[in-house]
Amino acid sequence: MNGVETILIADDDQAIAAAVEIYLAAEGYRVLTATDGMEALEVLSQEPNVSLIIMDVMMPRMDGIRATMKIREERNIPIIMLSAKSEDYDKVAGLGIGADDYVTKPFNPLELVARVKSHLRRYKTLGGAQQREGVYTTGGLVVDDEAKTVTLDGDAVTVTPIEFGILSFLTQNAGRVFSIGQIYEAVWNEPSYSPENTVAVHIRRIREKIEINPGNPRYLKVVWGIGYKMERIERNENKDLGKDGV
Repeated sequence: MNGVETILIADDDQAIAAAVEIYLAAEGYRVLTATDGMEALEVLSQEPNVSLIIMDVMMPRMDGIRATMKIREERNIPIIMLSAKSEDYDKVAGLGIGADDYVTKPFNPLELVARVKSHLRRYKTLGGAQQREGVYTTGGLVVDDEAKTVTLDGDAVTVTPIEFGILSFLTQNAGRVFSIGQIYEAVWNEPSYSPENTVAVHIRRIREKIEINPGNPRYLKVVWGIGYKMERIERNENKDLGKDGV
């Protein structure tokens, strides 16, 4: 993402969209707007250089949840969800379908701008060609920080930038246990205040992608009362397991 970064705001509340646009423009971002999910998809089809999306949940024609699901079929750019609802269900739903963050209305525009900056920094780090930290392997799971890819037993695994960040952090520290707060601070690059639901939802999505049985994970394991760890599995152990067909 070279030059001015482009932010897309999808919100049918024009007052909120205009206020957010003012704050983002003041920070030097180019801002595009859409009034519903369908229009957001149309803007993305015409603007391939959008760097981040701020997506309201409740919108006419196509809501933010369905729009995010459509976007995630092709693109992994950061998506911050907005909603007037504060229930955990709405937050889990947004994160569960691939959103990277969730902000409840009413919100402080300065906080939203800070989150935008944080996600853009992380996305550039995870997606840029300048970071070349190596390849991390445990069993059949390979996380390539140079190519920014994840493979499992040779098959490509599609992950979002946040999921890649969690996988990269845990895999290069395989065998070590990290608290939810430590994972959040390492991947989100900001202090952790109430990260439990956010991290747990992403962990669940990762397990669905890399585990044969997410309910009994082989790789990404919970250590009750402490946090999570990536199991350290030697290559020969992985080969033996595959040979037995277990």
